[in-house]
Amino acid sequence: MIASLDAGGAPTVDAPFGHALNDAARANANIVALTADLSKYTDLHVFANANPSRFYQMGMAEQVMLSAAAGLAREGFTPFATTYAVFASRRAYDFICMAIAEESLDVKIVCALPGLTTGYGPSHQSTEDLAIFRGMPNLTIIDPCDATDIQMATRAIAAHRGPVYMRLLRGKVPDVLREYDYQFELGRVKLLRDGADVLFIATGLMTMRALQAAEQLRADSIDCAVLHAPTIKPLDVDGIREAASKTGRLVVVAENHSRIGGLGEAVAAELMRADIHPRFRQIALPDEFLDAGALPTLHERYGLSVDAVVTRVKKWLEA
Repeated sequence: MIASLDAGGAPTVDAPFGHALNDAARANANIVALTADLSKYTDLHVFANANPSRFYQMGMAEQVMLSAAAGLAREGFTPFATTYAVFASRRAYDFICMAIAEESLDVKIVCALPGLTTGYGPSHQSTEDLAIFRGMPNLTIIDPCDATDIQMATRAIAAHRGPVYMRLLRGKVPDVLREYDYQFELGRVKLLRDGADVLFIATGLMTMRALQAAEQLRADSIDCAVLHAPTIKPLDVDGIREAASKTGRLVVVAENHSRIGGLGEAVAAELMRADIHPRFRQIALPDEFLDAGALPTLHERYGLSVDAVVTRVKKWLEA
């Protein structure tokens, strides 16, 4: 049940993270990589094949892997550690907090299967990882949209000093942002398209869905803007406030995460602090353990599909 991330026939890029990490490693001899028995499933096998002496297979032991990454960082290396998002956030939280974040060590934690990108049920669906990590001091949090975003973000976090948690789409990843002349900037939102009726503030794969939904809504004369927020922490407060201050627009935050503790609540809090009060709605996963099954079915059931997004926006505008 590997992620099905159809983007309306968009081209795909195979293993964008693995290839981007190779590029970064050619420029930085201190980059090393570790995985918890998941190199093939986090696209780290691309790096391992090209750099066997800089790759460490740690077995199914996330706490050990992240402690080792902390040790490597203390010795001057820049370790990239990969696993599934559920295992990093649930099993290894205290090790990340005490061994890495408290000391602001230069460790990059890159995790596949974020949110609802697997059909294997609650054991593998990391629907609360952003909520878990947002409260951790010193930790930068990235949720890329597509292959272009992953490639650019990987190079950016390799150059950034300090601990990073990055969500990862793996395998053949849709490539949708190139046509928008997109450039990833750490800590910055990007306006991909403007519109007078609706402002989507989206992150991760939901930026793809927001762009597709905006095209469908245009056929019904509904003009939608899409603001992509790849950095969850530190949040681009100024950029979000500026976009949400434009009067008369419905503001819809869309994320592949629980409605509790993610981008939606972060945006709502920042707007309230600034006395900005647009009509505000969330598209997010419910506060519950989700079902197992085929991803297209689950995305429709839980409101992440393009059709579900379009339907909800129309209802909100009519209310």
